[in-house]
Amino acid sequence: MGFSPLIVIAILVVIFLATALRIVPEYQRAVIFRLGRVIGAKGPGLFMLIPIIDKMVRVDLRTVTLDVPTQDIITKDNVSVSVDAVVYFRVVDPVRAIVEVENYLYATSQIAQTTLRSVCGSVELDELLSEREKLNLQLQEIIDRQTDPWGVKVVAVELKRIDLPEELRRAMARQAEAERERRAKIITAEAEYQAAQKLADAAQILASQPLALQLRYLETIQNV
Repeated sequence: MGFSPLIVIAILVVIFLATALRIVPEYQRAVIFRLGRVIGAKGPGLFMLIPIIDKMVRVDLRTVTLDVPTQDIITKDNVSVSVDAVVYFRVVDPVRAIVEVENYLYATSQIAQTTLRSVCGSVELDELLSEREKLNLQLQEIIDRQTDPWGVKVVAVELKRIDLPEELRRAMARQAEAERERRAKIITAEAEYQAAQKLADAAQILASQPLALQLRYLETIQNV
């Protein structure tokens, strides 16, 4: 039993629409290549491609959380530490993210690692521990400047963990303990000085007032 021309045409139309229609969600864009040449980005929503001629590459526009692997770093004052970080970035230009770099995720990860080693290796340990906010901003600025030609915007960079050698941890603990003891001795000495100063002032007042000295003597006898 043969098919009528209308049924054949309907089947062909359905096949064409199935291969030509594409749907891209709100958080994605489709970079379209026509015969190998990029013609732009489409989406979100429904659009049509020319079968065989057009090729589509999806790009996610949501913020990506990238864990930077732990890096072994020698600080400016020759202290070995291990540092890791997290980078938040997103694609702002889908066409450049596909055309200008082979894999923007991998490339951003490699730049983040090298920048982390460079920046943390150029500061001393005390600055690395106490100026983390400043270093975060510096890392963000450098990485964002290098990824900008790829259409990638670095939103934030955060140092997650700084691991110190065990020997250095013990030395820092001893230093902190010695500092606490020094402060305690200073406070005790200051209290003794203030007490002595008050006693000297009281003695001077009593010496100038014989009657007050006698009353104080009688009060002491009563207490005894």
